[in-house]
Amino acid sequence: MKIGILYSGGKDSNLVLLKLFGKEEVKVLISIIPKSIESYMFHFPNANLTKLQAKAIGLPIITKTTKAEKEKELEDLKKALKEAKEKFEIEAIASGAIKSKYQKERIDRIAKELNLESIAPLWQMNEEEELKQIIASGIKAIITGVFAEELKGFLGKEIEEVYNELLKLKGRINISGEGGEYETFVYDSPIFKKRIKIVEKEELNFGSYSLLRIKKAVLENKD
Repeated sequence: MKIGILYSGGKDSNLVLLKLFGKEEVKVLISIIPKSIESYMFHFPNANLTKLQAKAIGLPIITKTTKAEKEKELEDLKKALKEAKEKFEIEAIASGAIKSKYQKERIDRIAKELNLESIAPLWQMNEEEELKQIIASGIKAIITGVFAEELKGFLGKEIEEVYNELLKLKGRINISGEGGEYETFVYDSPIFKKRIKIVEKEELNFGSYSLLRIKKAVLENKD
């Protein structure tokens, strides 16, 4: 089956990609880049770097910017999926939805309108199991957005590094970050042909949340 991956650059979409890569015919990555953090649907921190991640993986990517207005941003998603279908003849779209009915129902609806199958390999996966799979698979992800009080001090740290601390918070927050508690950026994965090296970054604090902005990143060969 020819598949497009709804790709945010974070851990969930990279786990989906890793699960499907080699099993299905992954044709293209599709990235919706919100202009503000107010997006209800899409990953904001460092979303502009998905093009660099696509180069690291060796896959084409379709990107669309959105003003991040509720429901209207779905029109931008539909345009991107329509383009992917026309250019790459995809038959299905895969997303990293885990628990969010809001996200999954809207992706399912748009896929149906475009006569595409909607696939969600992580749907209803246990939070702890998802993190275990991220770590065991060799996906390297750093935390680039912190939106929960309990996660202060986690910004810039690797998922593997804070795994045990996240487990202690289970029940208080969604430890997979599906509730918007945190966001991640993947700089390496078993299917990355090159690794992403973060050259310059800055921390931005806004009181109720903090972001790690990657100002400069380059591709480097793997050892």
